[in-house]
Amino acid sequence: MPVDINCDMGESFGLYKMGDDAAIMPFITQANVACGFHGSDPNHMRATVELARRHGVKVGAHFSLPDLPGFGRREMKIDRAEMANIVLYQIGALKGFLDAEGLTLSHLKPHGALYGMAARMEHIAEAIADAAEVYGVPVLGLAGTLHEEIYTARGIGFLAEFFADLDYDDDGRLIITREHDAVDPDHAARRAVAAVRDGRIESVNGTPLTVRAETICVHSDTPNAVEIARAVHAAVGEIAAA
Repeated sequence: MPVDINCDMGESFGLYKMGDDAAIMPFITQANVACGFHGSDPNHMRATVELARRHGVKVGAHFSLPDLPGFGRREMKIDRAEMANIVLYQIGALKGFLDAEGLTLSHLKPHGALYGMAARMEHIAEAIADAAEVYGVPVLGLAGTLHEEIYTARGIGFLAEFFADLDYDDDGRLIITREHDAVDPDHAARRAVAAVRDGRIESVNGTPLTVRAETICVHSDTPNAVEIARAVHAAVGEIAAA
């Protein structure tokens, strides 16, 4: 793979199932495992880490605002110190299961509304950087936003992320919805290739956008997530083979 392919995983909770992690895992290189605040619980965290280990997939912490009922997709007012503690708490939970499986923490990624907040709110991005410094691993985020500006200024690793299955507005911002609709796998694959090879895609309205893609995200809760992951994996793999 010329770039990583990542997926938000382990987001089931109790008896409620979210996504088909087992079917998606063969097509990715990075698993962003939910840490309990928007989805997941101890049993699902352990099972997802074990699944990633079996497939040789790197594991990162996918932390969220404390919003389990809203799946972490509603913004909240939280100051820097509290936000840093919320992030540390979640990473620590996942780290226990990684230690149990003999795996290392690979990366960090904010979830949902927190991801968008960190892209434009300095105190939120700084809070995430405060937690990231403890573990010394890179953070996934949007290039050209506070993600890149603050994490880079703090000397924290930064991986520019492109979303194959989400739309971008005319200003290059992600359009984050409460629920993900099905996406044409071929369309997602073409966008991923354009992002990696050309650094250019079109917004939802057809406006040309410049993007960077060091890792490509596919979401496990999209209705046809497995087909999207398979198509993106194949298309991006062909870039490497060319």
